[in-house]
Amino acid sequence: MSWSYAKAGVDVKKVKKTQNEIGKIIEETFKFRDNKFGQVLGKFGHYASLIDIGNGKALALHSDGCGTKVLISQLVKKFDTIGIDCIAMCVNDLICLGAEPVALIDYLAVETINENMINEIIKGLVEGAKTAKVSIVGGETAVMPDVIKGVEPGLGFDLAALCTGVVNKDKIIDGKDIKVGDVIIGLESSGVHSNGLTLARRVLLDQGNLNLDGKPEGLDNTLGEELLRPTKIYVNEVLSIIKDFEVHGIAHITGGAFGKLKRFENYATVGFDFEINISKSIFDLIQKVGKITDEEMYKTFNMGIGICIIVPKEIADDVVSASEKHDTKAFSIGKIVKELGVRIRTDEKLLKI
Repeated sequence: MSWSYAKAGVDVKKVKKTQNEIGKIIEETFKFRDNKFGQVLGKFGHYASLIDIGNGKALALHSDGCGTKVLISQLVKKFDTIGIDCIAMCVNDLICLGAEPVALIDYLAVETINENMINEIIKGLVEGAKTAKVSIVGGETAVMPDVIKGVEPGLGFDLAALCTGVVNKDKIIDGKDIKVGDVIIGLESSGVHSNGLTLARRVLLDQGNLNLDGKPEGLDNTLGEELLRPTKIYVNEVLSIIKDFEVHGIAHITGGAFGKLKRFENYATVGFDFEINISKSIFDLIQKVGKITDEEMYKTFNMGIGICIIVPKEIADDVVSASEKHDTKAFSIGKIVKELGVRIRTDEKLLKI
């Protein structure tokens, strides 16, 4: 059987349809702050939401979680890195609008009070905050045994956060400046990150019957270690690039993978033409075991690219060098074209995402 995200239980088309319907309802509340402090800037559905706080500045807000990666954490009984994922999923979205992450509050829901597990989760949050240079200013720990169930009794938890950042209104990066001929720079991911784990689990653990403690051919670590590898935090390199270079757009490659770039069509009528072939061994393993099509892989997983930065062609090489000064590998992986849509060329195939 050829697996897909929909067969694993996550139908991205239905998710997007529901999100659009939610957006139409929620946008009705924007008018409540018209011509007042906190007026909403921009449109619903970008990487973060913006409100005007005066003096030429905007507050950026975003909430996110770790998805079903929490189940891998429970299965491996390793909890000290999942907090890094939570921080990363929030701050990496804020920087896509040019905002500097400032503060965060977390929400930890647990099945029961497991002191060791909770302490390890918090350690991960602090480690992530240290890398992102944000303060964790509060949060909530909720004990809900009737709602939260773990892979075994006592291990159930879910973790999410709300993060805030600040950006000068004249420095907001929303994609409106993207032009045909711009180059797409890809910053290397650390692995699967925190999206597509439902499909990865179904394929590797259920169908493939692979052991999380085992080391499949092609992996340098155990399968559990590879799937739990923390989501990379890109705050320092991206903010440095924004400061020193002209940046037209930034995309965090998360749920929906490279289809995420279509949201820029709301701001600039352009298309995206990629030439990507840097997939990591973990993605090769998932695709092989699940007999997953190339199209489905690039719609679901980051395939080795965590952030896309869109810049003028003449500075592309300099942006690559700037990223690598922060020990993050970067590649010129595509260009902006006239034809709408996202196209990926790999192994002599043309994939339409």
